[in-house]
Amino acid sequence: METTDANGNVLKNGDSVIFTKSIKIKGTQINLKKGTKIKNIRLTDDPDEIDGKVEGTRVVLKTCFVKKK
Repeated sequence: METTDANGNVLKNGDSVIFTKSIKIKGTQINLKKGTKIKNIRLTDDPDEIDGKVEGTRVVLKTCFVKKK
């Protein structure tokens, strides 16, 4: 199964993505604004989720909120 971003582009390990919507991450005080860039993502077993590092914290992100850079 392929992991795709909000626009349908295929994501791979090591890609960079940009948020298409401002979101607050549950359980933290991190607010991610629209346009925030996440570098060097990792794919997970779930095609709807990716793993990335935000402000020094590893988080799992939904692919429907990101687009490939």
